[in-house]
Amino acid sequence: MHAKLALADGTVFTGRGFGATGETLGEVVFNTSMTGYQEVLTDPSYTGQIVTMTYPLIGNYGTTTDDQESARVQVAGFIVRELTRVPSNFRSNNSLDDFLRASNVVGIEGIDTRALVRRLRVRGAMNGILSTADLDDASLVKKAKAFPGMEGRDLVKEVVPPKAFHWDEGFGAFADHVLPHRPATKRVVAIDYGMKWNILRCLTQIGCDVTVVPGTATAEEVLSHNPDGIFLSNGPGDPAAVGYAIDTVKNLIGKKPIFGICLGHQLLGLAFGAKTFKLKFGHRGANQPVRNERTKQIEITTQNHGFAVDPSTLPKGVVPTHINLNDNTLEGLRHTELPVFSVQYHPEAAAGPHDSSYLFEEFRMLMG
Repeated sequence: MHAKLALADGTVFTGRGFGATGETLGEVVFNTSMTGYQEVLTDPSYTGQIVTMTYPLIGNYGTTTDDQESARVQVAGFIVRELTRVPSNFRSNNSLDDFLRASNVVGIEGIDTRALVRRLRVRGAMNGILSTADLDDASLVKKAKAFPGMEGRDLVKEVVPPKAFHWDEGFGAFADHVLPHRPATKRVVAIDYGMKWNILRCLTQIGCDVTVVPGTATAEEVLSHNPDGIFLSNGPGDPAAVGYAIDTVKNLIGKKPIFGICLGHQLLGLAFGAKTFKLKFGHRGANQPVRNERTKQIEITTQNHGFAVDPSTLPKGVVPTHINLNDNTLEGLRHTELPVFSVQYHPEAAAGPHDSSYLFEEFRMLMG
């Protein structure tokens, strides 16, 4: 099955389709992880994006329901150099090809992903279209150019849960060495802007009774659960476009201990009065080096974000805590007096390193 990927700059790649047939538009980005493709596919932060994996062989261990980070595939499309159609893994329930087909998500293989990634690194993430239906180059480029892109778009409302729910699933014995399991003695409200499930598992592991509320919840609705702490989750899109969430966070600061991750970090920065900006090609992968400014130790982190908080706009009383060593962008902040902190990267690390799992312990300690 022939398939084409067209970028808004006029570049067209021709390859073979897999997964579903059809056509999809999105922002074309790349992820440098060697494993963890199912976690990438089901991470709601990738909503609206066509993801390219830089590792050349994808699908070799298939897919399994145990590795889901949400209830469904969230990416707009998927690009790989070479697809393994026969997985080798005793845990596998399905091949990657069948997994995407069942999820109605279009994929393409057989293109030069090194050339694609180099173009994105030089020119930045750009809009594109992936199609097995329309194979006319001019037509595809025209559609890609007409796509509105990510800036100014509120994608949170596409991924938030319809209503509040309770979560009580931890790691199980296989990962107790990362975060030892404790009985639930602290009540946490997790605001879900497009949350990865492993964040909820981490909160449960450290002894939290977790209630998840939609990202559209008001501060009054959050506080009505009488939590000991409040968690702000990851999620997709432009943080500056999610005004209702910024207002909610503003009204929660100072009321309870707060911990934010990724979009939650950006929303917290905006609530404090800082500004955000779009990165040229974003940070996506499980191998990003970050320096902890308090300890000067280096953490290898999992990241997935296309926007960042501008540290020069942080107000008095809010200080940087983590810095990305690749480009010196802000990776964490903390209030000097209030029990409020956040990180841009993903300490729940699914899939990825566990260098930053201590942050969940810090959140637990803030709750007393």
